[in-house]
Amino acid sequence: MNLSDSRTVGPHSIVRTSAAEAVFNAIRHSIESGELPVGSKLGAEAALAARYSVSRSVIREALRSAAALGLTETKTGKGTFVIASRAGGDLKLGLFSARSLMEARPHIEVPGAELAAARATAEQLEEMHGILEAMEDEDDPEIWVALDASFHAAIARASGNGVFERVVNDIREAMVNQSETINLITGRQHPSHAEHREILAAIETGNSDAAGRAMAAHLTAVDEALTLILGAKKA
Repeated sequence: MNLSDSRTVGPHSIVRTSAAEAVFNAIRHSIESGELPVGSKLGAEAALAARYSVSRSVIREALRSAAALGLTETKTGKGTFVIASRAGGDLKLGLFSARSLMEARPHIEVPGAELAAARATAEQLEEMHGILEAMEDEDDPEIWVALDASFHAAIARASGNGVFERVVNDIREAMVNQSETINLITGRQHPSHAEHREILAAIETGNSDAAGRAMAAHLTAVDEALTLILGAKKA
């Protein structure tokens, strides 16, 4: 198909409830079913937003997840194109792949949480509580994933280890992108609240072993969601 051809996807308007997930699923189905073959150009954000009766921010969220799965690619000034008919074996998160991220994070964030339990100040604990409270009250998924990354960065700072803090800050954008896609496809947002609370409770009581275990359990749950999305067994 000529790359200049432009299409919107899906025949029905999407309701606001779980709008980004519904739009993403419609786009993914259209691509995987062959309705939108490789080379197709998706409609502009405004056209897609009008088609599904949602905001452009919802469209952008859905398109970011489609791109993370390797289904689409957005070219500045040209539009978004279908580049694969099936999701790839990993998520594309900018500088880092999701699999590389999940292989590295336990080696950074588990000991980081353990150190935070021993070293966190009252001000740092208060900051972490504030972030979690904001997350649990937040309905906007884009803001939520930014707060999620802020919570993990706050733990790294509380560890008192500058290397852990620097590494978490360096991978922060990839963590945001990964969290957004995982939450959109698997609904991980609400389970994450309980996991985050368990991590913070252990840090607050100064229990390093429990903090490490809670962070490890949280990262394992994220990794399992990632494996589910990719449809592949872990090696």
